[in-house]
Amino acid sequence: MEHFHFHSGMDWLRQVGAEILIIGLPLLFAVTLHEIAHGLVADRLGDPTARFMGRLTLNPLAHIDPFGTILLPLALILLHTGFLFGYAKPVPIVEKNLPNPRRDMMLVAAAGPISNLLQAFLYMSMLHILLSQGIPVSGGGGFPSLLDQIFRMGIELNVVLLVFNLIPLPPLDGGRVLSGLLPAAAARSLSRIEPYGVLIIMGLIILDPYLGFMSRFVWPVMGALSSWILSLATS
Repeated sequence: MEHFHFHSGMDWLRQVGAEILIIGLPLLFAVTLHEIAHGLVADRLGDPTARFMGRLTLNPLAHIDPFGTILLPLALILLHTGFLFGYAKPVPIVEKNLPNPRRDMMLVAAAGPISNLLQAFLYMSMLHILLSQGIPVSGGGGFPSLLDQIFRMGIELNVVLLVFNLIPLPPLDGGRVLSGLLPAAAARSLSRIEPYGVLIIMGLIILDPYLGFMSRFVWPVMGALSSWILSLATS
């Protein structure tokens, strides 16, 4: 019995370790490049704050948020929620350094989701190259199978970050983009929601069985976009 429990425990550890690698690697790149994109565009438009604070580096240690990059994704993996999400430390942006704050903040905000779209297509390209080699990857072990799972997860995670961040509610990127498109008075009204934005988003997710906002408008877009990009890799 002890022998059985030992092997069961080791199998569980190997499974969790593989899941952390398959999910953690593309997630780390996704959130790191998302924040770097914000900082790069802000720097190009006149705000060097992120560059001065060392946030334009590819070193993930500069971007890791203990909760958003480690604890939250790990909890979602271990609880088998079927939903994966994470985030890095937001790059610092000083709005007054930008020559046209409303327009420039919109461009800075849009840069993050655009980086996730580009990453999704990059994973799609790498998956297409892998599959075109004729190496069996499904249902087996080995390095090709591991790459296949990482590339597919990279597509899914970046689509999740892309679509989720484009929800037009501050402090998400979509809310900042909407603020730049609205008339000034309407943008000011929208900005007043920001202190409560995270609570509203959490409420929309938790109460989705009753409200249906996420299941009607967000999850279907994520699924359709992921399936389309994946179909490009396998065609």
